[in-house]
Amino acid sequence: MTSSDLWDEDTAARYDEASADMFAPDVLDPAVDRLAALAGGGRVLELAVGTGRVAIPLVARGLEVVGIELSQPMVDQLHRKSPDLPVTVGDMATTTVPGEFALVYVVWNSISNVRTQDEQIACFANAARHLVPGGRFVIELWIPGIRRFPPGQAAVPFHLDERHAGFDTYDMATQQGTSHHYTRQPDGTTRYGASNFRYIWPAECDLMARLAGLELESRHADWQGAPFTNDSESHVSVWRKPA
Repeated sequence: MTSSDLWDEDTAARYDEASADMFAPDVLDPAVDRLAALAGGGRVLELAVGTGRVAIPLVARGLEVVGIELSQPMVDQLHRKSPDLPVTVGDMATTTVPGEFALVYVVWNSISNVRTQDEQIACFANAARHLVPGGRFVIELWIPGIRRFPPGQAAVPFHLDERHAGFDTYDMATQQGTSHHYTRQPDGTTRYGASNFRYIWPAECDLMARLAGLELESRHADWQGAPFTNDSESHVSVWRKPA
């Protein structure tokens, strides 16, 4: 049994529109460019493939892409756009698919959807299990905004515009958190939604990778390759399975 929240039919039907910022060319194209380069023409596996935001453009680049996704309604949305993209329904920590891959990746903080350390360790092990020798595992993950918390503050904002306000709450003792979303609807009402996560520090990711037999190859602040520093709010990390 996975600890992840399960995206239902209503959430899946609204996902692409509600996440339009993630599909913007300046957000999506650098990720697709970097992942395609890392794949080097080899087979690709996406964990938590969702509605195919990244997988479908990679297929358009001529790559063979396979997905694993917990939510059947999300897979249904993906297959409306790309009927032939193979997806196995299951959790990213234990679900396996046939064959080996040059690249396994999980993007947009999705590895934090599994909310126990043991499951997150299992995600790294599962990625390594699917890699060819010399293959790479890539994650895109945010850095928790804990430094923004003054004493007594209950939440920290992570997004704010005229359409959407998002706030995170954290339990520092357990590394558990909840993202709270307030989204303005066309009729002027506000829709509330929440998703739960367990945040992981980069050093903790490196230890999980080592347990899986992977070696850190690179870490940058974004897909364009900006240096990762003490002030970075996210990281794109690449681990390699020894040849």
